[in-house]
Amino acid sequence: MEPDPAWLPAAAFRAVGSRHTLVRGAGPLVDTVYRELAAACGLFGGSVARGADGGPCDLVLELGDDRDRLGDEGFTCRREDGRTTVSAAGAAGLLYGLFHVVRLGDGAFRGRWPRETHVPALALRMLDHWDNVAVHPVMGQVERGYAGGSLFWADGRARRELERVRRYGRLLAACGINAVAVNNVNVHETEAHLLTDRIGEVAEIAGALRPYGVRTHLSVTFAAPLVLGGLPTADPLDERVRAWWTEATARVYEAIPDFGGYVVKADSEGQPGPFAYGRSHADGANMLAAALAPHGGTVHWRAFVYDHRQDWRDRTTDRARAAYDHFAPLDGEFADNAVLQVKHGPMDFQVREPVSPLIGAMPRTRLAVELQATQEYTGQQRHVCWLGPMWSEVLRFRPDGVPVGGLADALVAVSNVGADPFWTGHPLAQANLYTFGRLAWQPDADPGGILDEWIRLTFGPEPAAGLRAVLEGSWRTYEKYTAPLGVGFMVQPGHHYGPSVDGYEYSPWGTYHFADRDGVGVDRSRATGTGFAGQYPKPWAELYESPETCPDELLLFFHHVSYGHTLHSGKTVIQHIYDTHFEGVEEVAAAREVWASLAGLVDPARHARVAERFEEQLRSAREWRDQVNSYFFRKSGVPDAHGRRIY
Repeated sequence: MEPDPAWLPAAAFRAVGSRHTLVRGAGPLVDTVYRELAAACGLFGGSVARGADGGPCDLVLELGDDRDRLGDEGFTCRREDGRTTVSAAGAAGLLYGLFHVVRLGDGAFRGRWPRETHVPALALRMLDHWDNVAVHPVMGQVERGYAGGSLFWADGRARRELERVRRYGRLLAACGINAVAVNNVNVHETEAHLLTDRIGEVAEIAGALRPYGVRTHLSVTFAAPLVLGGLPTADPLDERVRAWWTEATARVYEAIPDFGGYVVKADSEGQPGPFAYGRSHADGANMLAAALAPHGGTVHWRAFVYDHRQDWRDRTTDRARAAYDHFAPLDGEFADNAVLQVKHGPMDFQVREPVSPLIGAMPRTRLAVELQATQEYTGQQRHVCWLGPMWSEVLRFRPDGVPVGGLADALVAVSNVGADPFWTGHPLAQANLYTFGRLAWQPDADPGGILDEWIRLTFGPEPAAGLRAVLEGSWRTYEKYTAPLGVGFMVQPGHHYGPSVDGYEYSPWGTYHFADRDGVGVDRSRATGTGFAGQYPKPWAELYESPETCPDELLLFFHHVSYGHTLHSGKTVIQHIYDTHFEGVEEVAAAREVWASLAGLVDPARHARVAERFEEQLRSAREWRDQVNSYFFRKSGVPDAHGRRIY
C-alpha cells in the first residue's frame, strides 16, 4: 500500500497546479519548489517557468534580499493586479511560502489583499524519533511507537527506503517542521555507533530530508568516549575526552555538512552522564557545545532528570520538583549553542499537568519546550485524542508575564510517525503532527483554525463538520474517562496502555495518587506538602497553594483532599469522578457514530482503520470507567448520586 498522502493529497495542489507560475531564484530548495509546481501543473494543466520573466502569470515565487526582516525562513505574500506574489530572502522561506499558498487553495487567487509577512516565531521546530536501530527486547523497533516500525531503521540497519523518507520530509516542510533527530534518546550499543563508523547511514537519511529543508540531528550517548573511543573516562573536563568529541564531531560534519547537532539524555533513567564524575549538567552540555560550535551545531540537553529509584514510603521526595531542583541553579552557565530541553509538564506527558515551573525560571538559558505527539499516555494512537488544545494552553501560559511560546527558543515533539501506511497508525493522529508543526511556527495560533486547515487539506470539504465534531473535544473526552483532576498515571505499568489505578502506587518511579479511605491527591503545597507549588512565580504559587484557589483540573496534582471536597464546579470530588467517567464513555460512543456516518465521504481504507480503532477506544473507555469508578467507590464508600451501576 502506498503511504497515505496525509495533508498533501493531489487535490490540495489543484489551485496552484491549474495556474501559470513563475519561479525566480536558484539553489537546491528553489529546485524543490519548482519540482513541486511542475508536478502539480502536470496533474491540473497549468504551467511553471523559471527565470527573470515568464510573461503573464498568476503566481510568482521569488527570492529577494530582505533578510534582516525575514531571515532564512520567512516570506511575504500579497495579491495585486491579478497576481499573487510570494517573496523570501532565503530559499527555505520560498518553500514555506509555496506550502502557504497550497493551504490557501483558491483563496490565494481571489480579490486583492495587501502584503502579509510570515516569519516563524521559533527558529527550530523539531521532532525527536525514539527509533532504535536494533530491535530492543522490551521497547521494540520504536520506543513508545504506535505506528509500526521505524521509517529509518529495521533489524539493525538503515532501511534505505529513501523515497519514503523524502515523502516524510515533504510532509514536515508543509507544516513548518525543520529538524529531525533520527534515533532514540535512550542510546543503546548499536545506536552509539551511528556517531562514528555508521555515520554514513545517517548521511543517507540526511540526504533524503535535505531537499525539504529538514536538518538531521543525532541522539548520542554521553559515554561515547568509553563505548566507542576506548578511553578510560567520559569526564567532560578531561582534555582527552574533549579532544575525542572534537574529532568525532568534525568527522560527522565531513559526512553531513548541514548536520544540526546532538540530543542528549544524561543522568536520567539509567543513562550515563556527568554526575558520575562529580560534574554538573552544564559541564556536560558545554563540552558537547564546544565540539559543535565551530560547525554551527547545537546540543539539546534534556532536563528529564529525576530519582527513578524512589522509596514510595518517602513523602518528601517529589518527582515533580526534580527538573527545577537540578537545573534552575545552573541558569546562565550553559553555552550559547546549548539548549536545555524541558518537558512541558513536571512529570511525564500526562493528559493533564501544570506547565513545568522550570520553563519560566531560566531567563539566561536557551530553552526548548518538549511535547509528546506520540500518545504514550493519551491513548497510544488507538484512541482519538487531538492534542492541539492542550499544547495551545501550554504555549499561552504566562509563568511571569511572557507566554511559554515567547520564552522558548525551540519547540520539540516526540514523533508519532512510523512505517505504517497511514504514518501515525490512527489516521486521525496525523492531526497532532500537523498541529505541532503549525503551532511551532506560530505558538499563539488558534488550534481550532489549524484543525480546520488539516481537515480541509486531508479530507476535503464534505466530511469537515463531522471530522471536527469527532476531533475537537477528543482531548477532554480522553481526560474524562482516564485519570481525574490532574492526578495522572493510573496506567498499566511498563507499556502504559489501559487502566491500573494502583499500577504505579508502590513503585520506585515517583508517580503516586495516595488514595486512601479519606481522600486522594498529592500535597505539593509549601505549607504542608513537598513545596513544589513554591517553584512557581508568586501569582501562580499563591494560586496553586490552596485547594480553595487551585483550578479544579489540577486539584489532585497539588492537593490531597477529601472525597466530599466541593469543586468550583459545585460537585464533590467523588461525584466528579463518577460523572466524568460515565460522560467520557458516552462521548466516545457518540463520536463513533459520527464517524460511521462519514462512510461515504472518506476513503474506504481510512474509514475502516478509524472504525476499527473506535471499537477498541470504546472498549478501553468502558474499562477505564468501570475500574476507576469501582476503585473510588470502594475506597470512599460514597454511592453515585444518580444510582448508576458501579461494580
